[in-house]
Amino acid sequence: METTHQRTSQLAEFLQTRRARLTPEQAGLPGGGRRRTPGLRRAEVALLAGVSVDWYTWLEQGRDISVSTQVLESIARALQLDENETKHLFLLASRLLPFHYQQPEMAISPLLQTFLDEQGEHPAFVANSRWDIVGWNRAARLVFGDYEQMTVRERNSVWRMFVSPYTKELLGEGWEKNARLRLAQFRAGYGLNVEDPWWSGMIEDLNKESEEFRAWWPQHDVLNVKEGRKKIYHPRVGLLEFSHITFQVEDSYDLRATVNLPYNDETIQRMKQLLQ
Repeated sequence: METTHQRTSQLAEFLQTRRARLTPEQAGLPGGGRRRTPGLRRAEVALLAGVSVDWYTWLEQGRDISVSTQVLESIARALQLDENETKHLFLLASRLLPFHYQQPEMAISPLLQTFLDEQGEHPAFVANSRWDIVGWNRAARLVFGDYEQMTVRERNSVWRMFVSPYTKELLGEGWEKNARLRLAQFRAGYGLNVEDPWWSGMIEDLNKESEEFRAWWPQHDVLNVKEGRKKIYHPRVGLLEFSHITFQVEDSYDLRATVNLPYNDETIQRMKQLLQ
């Protein structure tokens, strides 16, 4: 596990390299003749960011000091960081992204869609940090519901878990276990997004629509237990049993891809039948 010292050291090195690549002229400052080292001086970065030279020096020395969102944004502007560099700065300095960098992605790339389609009879989908399903393959649509005909709210897997009669029928006696798991994961996500009005609005609506959500939400479960095997009682082909794997999409902090793998030969055959 990364220690505080390692993180602050990485932050210090990152700031030094970003400062070294900027000339005074690029930053809108007088050139001031020849310099012993390339790039801006610490005092110039501090001036551009509106902080004291001592404070910025401590930051570059890797000291464990508190940093506000406003100051980090000022430093990012002073060093002319791009979006990815700014996110990296925030994660190193505070381990959190500012709110405007936490907006969920609502679409996937053509390459990721191709990956989903290539899974064939394995139902696969992509969800964002709000648990909106934003990408899927044909197998997922035939098993879990026709996402193409749903609204964004209806495609949200937490909403579907608690409100959709079809989802409850699919999971049968395993619905409560799966619903409690999804709720605990949703609670953990809410802890990172308490300032986002979308989450409070969703919680309010789920409280109105679901008796189970209303009863379980106050319990504050935040466990992130692996789902393991899942049994689905499909109205056309009968019992389907899956294991699943979920992984972060590497070029997106917000998206997670899930592939459901048939657990036995019967499920493989039934999925082939469903896809005919």
